[in-house]
Amino acid sequence: MLKIRLRRMGNRNRPFFRIVVSDSRKTPTNRAIDEVGHYDPTKGAEAAILEIDKIEQWVGKGAQMSPTVAKLVRHRKKSAA
Repeated sequence: MLKIRLRRMGNRNRPFFRIVVSDSRKTPTNRAIDEVGHYDPTKGAEAAILEIDKIEQWVGKGAQMSPTVAKLVRHRKKSAA
């Protein structure tokens, strides 16, 4: 099963996340199938860069979003409307 989830990057005390599509049976730091955005929690949810069309395409193929990614997508759609 495919998951759209966060992959932690950055240094200690300076988190940075990439939003990736990967196999749910593997660790999030393993090789990703596709990268669909990035998120810096120190700047807030409005600064997240998301490729909504790619995310919707992967969800259409059966990928499931993690709760945090789903929250970021909802926030992005809400602010765009």
